[in-house]
Amino acid sequence: MASASFESWIDGLQSRGRYSFLRAEALRDSGLSAQAASKALQRAVKNGRLIQPKECFNVIVPLEYRAAGAPPVSWFIHDLMATMKVPYYVGLLSAAALHGASHQQPQVFQVLTEKQVRPMKAGRTRIAFYASKYALKMAVMEMKTPTGTMRVSTPEATTIDLVRFVKAAGHLDHVASVIGEMAPSLDPKRLVAALKVANDIPNAQRLGYILDLLRRRSLAEAVGHWVERRVKRFQLLRPGRPVEDARENKKWHLLINGPVEVEQ
Repeated sequence: MASASFESWIDGLQSRGRYSFLRAEALRDSGLSAQAASKALQRAVKNGRLIQPKECFNVIVPLEYRAAGAPPVSWFIHDLMATMKVPYYVGLLSAAALHGASHQQPQVFQVLTEKQVRPMKAGRTRIAFYASKYALKMAVMEMKTPTGTMRVSTPEATTIDLVRFVKAAGHLDHVASVIGEMAPSLDPKRLVAALKVANDIPNAQRLGYILDLLRRRSLAEAVGHWVERRVKRFQLLRPGRPVEDARENKKWHLLINGPVEVEQ
């Protein structure tokens, strides 16, 4: 009976559009004793009715997502981060996909935060966190989800983060390809405003080079005007790669130590 009662309580939450809850809520509101509620929680997780990406944080898995092991992370990321009391925004390839870039999306949901957070699992999807001291300052937008809203970096902030966290996006070729897909939605003034927040001159130089390569003249010019008064020295286009035979690009003060191939 306890199991059926707890299942009914979960169904009630789901019918109201709620897909996440805290353990304390179950103990308080399910109508079961603390011991019975704890056992019912364990049973629901074992049966795949719930997942627990974080201790004490439960996510309801509707029938249509049982095969995937979890509903989309976008359904509960805002509640998860609020529970952890960690400022966040969805960024990098996950944000790029939401802004229309579809290049080879991995099974990872990427989130930027102001401090280190360990990765989590939600069914087949891994939630990866990247610490950025600009997490509270970068431009974000509220994007609607089936369960509410979530914070997502703007196309301009996403573009800058992709260059800054190039390893998280795979490699520079992939980053250039994704930026190419997002380029039509980028605004030069908003791009410069995001550059000012990050204040990362070397990666601004790399971004300008990529925009030139993509023949996005107005965007490249905007980045160039901002960079030219701040650039101090030549940087490697691809950090960590050999510098032998690298050619100088004087416009962007870069040592081109490998070509950038944009995927079509």
